[in-house]
Amino acid sequence: MAWRNFYNEIKGLKVKELPNYVKPMLSMEYVKKSVQRGLDNYNAKYIQTSSIDPLYHVCFGGMIFSYLVALPEERRHLEHQQHAKEHGGH
Repeated sequence: MAWRNFYNEIKGLKVKELPNYVKPMLSMEYVKKSVQRGLDNYNAKYIQTSSIDPLYHVCFGGMIFSYLVALPEERRHLEHQQHAKEHGGH
């Protein structure tokens, strides 16, 4: 959604105007304000309404994180298994 809004904002600009439009968005102050605005919106939407969704976000986020952390080890294991199969091992 945010990418679509950004695209709609820049599609009318000329190429020369684009760096001057994007440069302020890359400052630390702008990033801090954007993160704070996002946290405020999340708080208003989920926390203040006593929604159960934040619990789901933590559970699914934890599952995705653990999968991504374990993925390199699993890939190494599968590559080793494939290598052993190709060279006559079990």
